[in-house]
Amino acid sequence: MYSCQKQRTIQTKWLIGVSSRAIYLFLIKIRKKTVLVLSDVQSEKQSYLSFYFRVVIDISRNIIEGNSTNALLTTKFCTRCNDGEIIYHRGYSGEYLCRSCFLFSIEDKAKRCINKYSMLNYQDKVAVAVSGGKDSLSLLYLLNKIYGNRDYLTITAVTIDEGIPGYRDEGLKIAKDFCSEIGVENQVLKFSDTFGVEMEEVLSKRPSEKISSCSFCGTFRRRAIDLVSESIGASIIATGHNLDDQLQTFFINLLSGDVDRIGWIYPEPVEYGKNNIKKIKPLVEIYEQELVFYALQRGIPFQSEECPHSNESIRTDLRNFLNTLEIDRPGIKYNAYNSAVKISKSLKMDTSKSQTRRKCLVCNRDSSSPICSVCKNLKLLSDDKPDKNNN
Repeated sequence: MYSCQKQRTIQTKWLIGVSSRAIYLFLIKIRKKTVLVLSDVQSEKQSYLSFYFRVVIDISRNIIEGNSTNALLTTKFCTRCNDGEIIYHRGYSGEYLCRSCFLFSIEDKAKRCINKYSMLNYQDKVAVAVSGGKDSLSLLYLLNKIYGNRDYLTITAVTIDEGIPGYRDEGLKIAKDFCSEIGVENQVLKFSDTFGVEMEEVLSKRPSEKISSCSFCGTFRRRAIDLVSESIGASIIATGHNLDDQLQTFFINLLSGDVDRIGWIYPEPVEYGKNNIKKIKPLVEIYEQELVFYALQRGIPFQSEECPHSNESIRTDLRNFLNTLEIDRPGIKYNAYNSAVKISKSLKMDTSKSQTRRKCLVCNRDSSSPICSVCKNLKLLSDDKPDKNNN
């Protein structure tokens, strides 16, 4: 078993079940120009692999050790152009793609999704929510590539600093440097400036550890993105949610009994807020794994370190469960996503007939209940409870 070190990448723990020889051959095949530092790892179960290395392992699993081994040996060229050297196997479609066809397919999928759901219009000002991760930076790159030179559409990156020590600083720097490199303005808003509290303080003040950090962070981050987008006069907020994210959200709402919220995940944008901003997800029909590979092939830098609090959410369990299913049954996530879209569309139509726009009684912003989730969370944090870290 090997670990691969890259100068920028922070190494993370990952359990892999694929032979080192297969990984090594595949790495050489797709990254001939990349210098890799290989070293033995004492324990396979505690192996530390860079984010880049572990993603390539996932991608290579079906090609080298899966059922498609014989097909790879007989398929010499890209099944789309019948010319380029194969670097990627798309399990759910059976395609073997060269670099050019793979990159084109990702960008074409995003453009088709934008057109299908009428996500962008003439003279829109787009605020792209950028965290420093592979999804948001790939989205920013893609939108800038397609629309960056158009006079009728402007793009600004907006980044939220939640105040998570040892994690957020890397993402902020990567986002700032990448925006500077491609010539896109980057606006940053801090939790502390908006809500008077950072995430570390939130965790110490939450009334119970049963309330996950994600429930606070996600709620505050969405509001912060809205606020900074409104401040720059944006008409569109674009987020990097991918197919995996959308599918996980569907199951989270289903398992928690929030049936009405399932209607909210339908990809067609809806106007909300005092400025009638629309939120769009152009990458929602693309697998997370493919976006990682896209970022690597495009040379897009991204934060490798996962949020230290991500395991508190059921989302991680669902991600692992769905990825495990996908390995043995390629395309099952895509089928499940299409089913989720049909269900969410039906529920959206039903709820839109009976639902009226409400305003939060505290902050006067759009809300599905008398008090919005942001104000509820702020109330929980402001209640006079002892700091658990001082007990």
